[in-house]
Amino acid sequence: MRIIILLIAAISCGPLTLSAQKQAYKVAVVGFYNLENLFDTINDPLVDDEEFSPDGPRRYSGEIYRDKLTKLATVLSQMGTEISPDGPGILGVAEVENAGVLEDLVKHPLIEKRGYKVIHYNSKDARGIDVGMLYNPKYFTPEKSDKLFVLLPSGSKDAYYTRDVLWVKGKLDGEDVHIYVNHWPSRSGGEKRSEPGRVAAAQVCRNHMDSIARIEKNPKVFLMGDLNDDPINKSITQVIGAKPDKEDVMKGGMYNPWTDLYKKGYGTLAYQDAWGLFDQILVSHPLLDENQKGFFLKTARIFNKEYMVENKGRYKGYPMRTWDGLTYRGGYSDHFPTYLILLKETSPLKKGF
Repeated sequence: MRIIILLIAAISCGPLTLSAQKQAYKVAVVGFYNLENLFDTINDPLVDDEEFSPDGPRRYSGEIYRDKLTKLATVLSQMGTEISPDGPGILGVAEVENAGVLEDLVKHPLIEKRGYKVIHYNSKDARGIDVGMLYNPKYFTPEKSDKLFVLLPSGSKDAYYTRDVLWVKGKLDGEDVHIYVNHWPSRSGGEKRSEPGRVAAAQVCRNHMDSIARIEKNPKVFLMGDLNDDPINKSITQVIGAKPDKEDVMKGGMYNPWTDLYKKGYGTLAYQDAWGLFDQILVSHPLLDENQKGFFLKTARIFNKEYMVENKGRYKGYPMRTWDGLTYRGGYSDHFPTYLILLKETSPLKKGF
């Protein structure tokens, strides 16, 4: 586990300074990334993925697939490295076809040395896309995992099924944590019509978190994903009950560190020249206490380097997407990834360090 040293004077002068005493901290990065249609080139007869095959309308070749992996690995090789050279210790992902594409991704030379492992379950999504999780064994040890089925309310979507929620329990540097990776139903068909689907997915998470809380005392929870809702929407504020202010989060509650960023105009995707912040990571009450022995949340960031931004055409200024219609644009993803920086206090540094 990487150890960093953070120094401050009496008045804070940087985003990661905590006390007037020299202090050492362990750091961990927890992130999420919608990988935008990470398909292999094989036509699976069980799902509707023909367009992502060499003979499909996208002419999806092995060359395109390999280039897509390189683009994603480039992002992952840099994300969070300003605070930890290992990047994310835990990374939730969305829009992946199967475990195989994730195995190919983690074996890419740009990130292979990190030794990422994959957790993935197939869901009944009509397009065959699922969520998954990558983890670095140096930081995280999984103990249990499962997929949580989301029953779509009648009339909320044309499809019968949506993506399952991935739940993983494990130890982050010895601490018990629970992780929920989500890709809630999209807004196709209209925001209001489709809203009950996202409310249903949020309720699945809320019910499962409540069941955990009945067994464990004040568990540390990360709820992440492409929620297809902004921080101010019902699914997040009412069903999950995530609060935008730390002071309002009670035991058993959730905190949303993205609300202020959203209100200031920051986002992770753009549509009709408006930014949305769908890609969020929410945390539970015990991750807010900076005066503890375990990990606590320090800050939340959007990874949006200049090379990931579209520089021409109708999507100029948006995240540089992989596809423009059926034409391969060669971008990274139509979503920017997000991540949290967590700190854990170690022993104070000796005077004169």
